[in-house]
Amino acid sequence: MRKPNLKPYLEPDRLEAGCDEAGRGPLAGPVFAAAVILPQDFRHPLLNDSKQMSEKQRDLLRPVIEQEAVAWAVEAVQADEIDRLNILWASVTGMQRAVLRLSPAPDFLLVDGNKFRPFGPYGFKDFRTVVHGDATFASIAAASVLAKTYRDAFMRELSDQFPEYGWEHNMGYPTPDHIEAIRLYGYTPWHRKSFHVKELEPGLF
Repeated sequence: MRKPNLKPYLEPDRLEAGCDEAGRGPLAGPVFAAAVILPQDFRHPLLNDSKQMSEKQRDLLRPVIEQEAVAWAVEAVQADEIDRLNILWASVTGMQRAVLRLSPAPDFLLVDGNKFRPFGPYGFKDFRTVVHGDATFASIAAASVLAKTYRDAFMRELSDQFPEYGWEHNMGYPTPDHIEAIRLYGYTPWHRKSFHVKELEPGLF
């Protein structure tokens, strides 16, 4: 695992919130988004892009972030809304909803990726998108950890209702066992109808 070298903030005189999501690629389940305002002096040796962390490290760090953050929020956007909006704008919508729940409200947003847009009752438009932001800024990395851990926990709980699909380990991603389960048992209400995989063409919807 590469050693993290995260920036604590972009501008020291602003209350910045980092925003990220988890679960853009799966065939099933919500996309989860998080927004986190960290103290500017927050440091933790485990904090990194969540994809560079082990599950154990993410689970250890989640309560630390929740306890020490100035504010944090997590939102889930369900499969039907993903189908309606598309996954990009569903992810953006989730981040926006998480931001609107923060108290205190941030002055500025750091958003992972390269797409975002003004939102909210006052047309919040003070933000910067950052490609690989979860490996650049601590607040975005913290948001990535919350989004990932909340989504994984949700998919493990959901797998109890639908054990055939292996969601407790594939988290809804298009793994061979998940694709084979869809072939055998069909789609559930938690599957994204707008997502298609070549192995299942012409599709079962």
